[in-house]
Amino acid sequence: MTPANILDRLELCLKMRQDDSALSGTTAFRLFNGFYEGCPGLVVDRFAGAIVISNHARIPESLNLEIEQAAEFFKDIPGIDSILLKVRHADEPEARKGRILQGQLLPQEIIEHGVHYALDLRLQQDASFYLDTRNLRNWLIQNSEGKSVLNTFAYTGSLGIAALAGRATTLMQTDLNGEALALAEKSYGLNGFTQNMTVLKRDFFSAVNSLKKSERLFDIVILDSPFFSSTRYGKVDLQKEHSQLINKVRPLVAHEGRLIVINNALYVSGSQVVEEFTELSESGYISLESIMEIPANITGYPKTITGRPPADPAPFNHPTKISILKVLRKDHRAANV
Repeated sequence: MTPANILDRLELCLKMRQDDSALSGTTAFRLFNGFYEGCPGLVVDRFAGAIVISNHARIPESLNLEIEQAAEFFKDIPGIDSILLKVRHADEPEARKGRILQGQLLPQEIIEHGVHYALDLRLQQDASFYLDTRNLRNWLIQNSEGKSVLNTFAYTGSLGIAALAGRATTLMQTDLNGEALALAEKSYGLNGFTQNMTVLKRDFFSAVNSLKKSERLFDIVILDSPFFSSTRYGKVDLQKEHSQLINKVRPLVAHEGRLIVINNALYVSGSQVVEEFTELSESGYISLESIMEIPANITGYPKTITGRPPADPAPFNHPTKISILKVLRKDHRAANV
């Protein structure tokens, strides 16, 4: 892409975000999604006063010119203090975590829907906060009052923090990454919550087995697993074994509780996910209640979209496919508070 073309794309996409009233309640959002808006591999996000440029190209050097243009374009946006470049397929771990192109300090928190979330933009190859689940965090704020919540594969715990902001009574956040869970604890402190939040550094399968043995039940269970992972306790494979993962955690959901399932596998179609839910619903104890849209700053806008994902996500609007399932129990047991 020529310098003039990339600048035209960036300017159009920035204008669409500036005109998007849905972004008025957050200090973190996507400014440019090159996969859908004209420059595959280039993603630009804003986190408070920082611009985070992510290079996803398999051959990182192929985007050098576009990154240089993007850094120059976004540095003059009002309120921007620093620019961080993260190169996903770099050989050096530090390049994957990110190097600062401009400024010295990176923001340590953002605000979304009035909730504070702790940040570590160099925690790993991502930015420690997933922008595409913004609508889900809002749903949790609106639907968690008086509920007990289990957040599996919690990472930095933003979904659980949103549930606490919605007046959930208890929250358990479990993940194998201790550094990420430490950010969940920082977010808890930033908001001055008083509800009980338990942080459990443990493998998913081990944690679930332990909770089953103790007969714990939760009103809301969140299942937001990686695309693929394997430990000595079990394997996660969203493309081939997602239903098994759902069945693994379903016994922890209380009668008439909600199981929130996120499948972000790029090559898994939306129809495959819905078909899996249809098969699971044949038992009569689980059903698809609703699906959730991903915000337009992530998907692109009608005027900016030039590309499509490799697998059709319909009826979802993005490869991050978020579903809310309703669960019934034979024994009609309520959640443990």
